[in-house]
Amino acid sequence: MDVEVTRNPDGGTDRRTDGGTGGWSGGWSGGWTKEAPARWDVGKAAAFGDLPPRLFGLGTPAAGDPLADEWWRAEDGRGVVGYGRLDDSWGDAETLVVVHPDRRGEGLGAVVLDRLEREAARRHLNYVYNVVPLTHPDREEISAWLRAHGFEEKADGELRKRVPRAEVD
Repeated sequence: MDVEVTRNPDGGTDRRTDGGTGGWSGGWSGGWTKEAPARWDVGKAAAFGDLPPRLFGLGTPAAGDPLADEWWRAEDGRGVVGYGRLDDSWGDAETLVVVHPDRRGEGLGAVVLDRLEREAARRHLNYVYNVVPLTHPDREEISAWLRAHGFEEKADGELRKRVPRAEVD
């Protein structure tokens, strides 16, 4: 199936859909939309579920509040499945992967992570990293998941992964 990419002339929306022919991790046939500007909304609140946004340094946003950094929304035929955030500076980027609680365990976090890594590669960044908050209720599981996806844990708890150059679209 064809791949569709739509770019807003002002750099806003960047949406890609693929019919499962390999454009997404595991052949996922969903959409990936850059949010510009990114704002806190009902979809994000639902995806975070019981996890408070302040756990990830987002404070306590109200509906419509602007969000820092760059955000993408992952969706499929059933609706929004999750979000990815990329905060790049000095050649590296911190990532945040959020999957709706009802969709966790389906491999969708890997889809979001893959798209963030591809974006980091497109920007010629060196590393993507994540710091799982000490107070995260699933800290060990999330850290293990990141290690299983190629991240190496440093002494300070930061998990880093070199951005593969071959992943540039």
